[in-house]
Amino acid sequence: MPWKEDYKKKLTPLEGAAKQVKSGEAVGIALGVGACSTDMYHAILDRHEELRDVKIMDTVQVRPTRLYDPEYMAQLDGRINYHPGFSLATGRKMNSSRQPDFYPCTSSDLADKFAAKSDVFITMVAPPNRQGFVNLGLTNFYTMDAIRKGRASGKQRVTIGEVNENMPVIYGNNWMHVSEFDCFVEHSTPIPTFGRGKPTEMEKTIAQYVLELVNDGDTIQMGIGGIPEAVVSGLEGKRDLGVLTEMFPIGLPQLVEKGIVTNTKKPFHNGVTVATFCMGDQSMYDYVRENPACEFYPSSYTNNPGFIAQHPNLVAMNMALMVDLSGQIDSEGMGHTQISGSGGQLDFTMGAYWSNGGKGITLVSSARRMKDGSLSSSIVPELPPGSPITVPRTFAQYIVTEYGIASLRYKTRRERAEELIAVAHPDLRGELRSALKKNFYPKVI
Repeated sequence: MPWKEDYKKKLTPLEGAAKQVKSGEAVGIALGVGACSTDMYHAILDRHEELRDVKIMDTVQVRPTRLYDPEYMAQLDGRINYHPGFSLATGRKMNSSRQPDFYPCTSSDLADKFAAKSDVFITMVAPPNRQGFVNLGLTNFYTMDAIRKGRASGKQRVTIGEVNENMPVIYGNNWMHVSEFDCFVEHSTPIPTFGRGKPTEMEKTIAQYVLELVNDGDTIQMGIGGIPEAVVSGLEGKRDLGVLTEMFPIGLPQLVEKGIVTNTKKPFHNGVTVATFCMGDQSMYDYVRENPACEFYPSSYTNNPGFIAQHPNLVAMNMALMVDLSGQIDSEGMGHTQISGSGGQLDFTMGAYWSNGGKGITLVSSARRMKDGSLSSSIVPELPPGSPITVPRTFAQYIVTEYGIASLRYKTRRERAEELIAVAHPDLRGELRSALKKNFYPKVI
């Protein structure tokens, strides 16, 4: 069947797409901006009276929806439940309620896990081109692989594309044919935008230490957060940097314009910034739209530690919540309360570890100010029970706080602890030294 006829045959309204979901099924939804619209979420939630044991899975929540309202979702328990794989601030209220059943995963294996779970998969796409291909737009990540693996295994019963004419077309391995979908919903909505936050003085200080570890010609990756954004703001003066990352760094257009990012030293995709998704302001979206110097690939490719390691001088920069005195890194939760997720931090930390000249950098403020005014150290003798270990200590390299750089890779436990105490908050170092003496040295008999 010619693709245009096939496409028209598959068109359905929002309510028709929502009716594809059956009791007992799991609904996988694309990440971030590539997720379905609020209206699509609500069309499914509105069927809660007739559904039982439906699970909705998404990651990086950017559109408001009742799915993230713990009071509302408590009423749907057993009919529709939420299983996130990574949470931003939008979903943290839900996580605090412990209603969701969190789905542990890394960026490199998200597609495999979503393919194994999803009976229905929904993603937002750009309108089909003349050859019958839709573009995944600002989010590839696990979408392409999850759809193809899920359909190939027979697990994925229905694949739905929400066609949005506002979705920018991004080059790379970011195209799927109309024939790979079962339903299309033409429903154009605004693409969420995100401004750059103004770094705090502490974040600027941490960024300055990080910049000491970045050299001309390095290939960089950075995660989401205020400190990575402060690093981007401070790259002035660096030259010929390459970018291999999950998310296009906010400020990329300016970095390219100033010659800071050229991608000319990379062994792969020379001259091209490679990522798997984008979140930014409208000027960022305008820059990456149909730009041959910007390409998206599935996260199974961009986040493969073996592929990352083939890039010399790969510098990976990611934030953390806590680090214990042996170097275990927790970037996801406090105790049993989930805050975010692993994302690509472990993938890129491992890749940087094996890269010739690579550096895995963990960014963390030395302490948090509690509601009662007291300080709580981010460098801790041990992680609270239940806290997830995002990066095992065997891959820990550099820990950077506003008090300096701790280098852990070639250090023993005691040496690591000394390095970490040196960059902890000065008011809390005494307690940490007492813990070091108690836990890491022989007991006095």
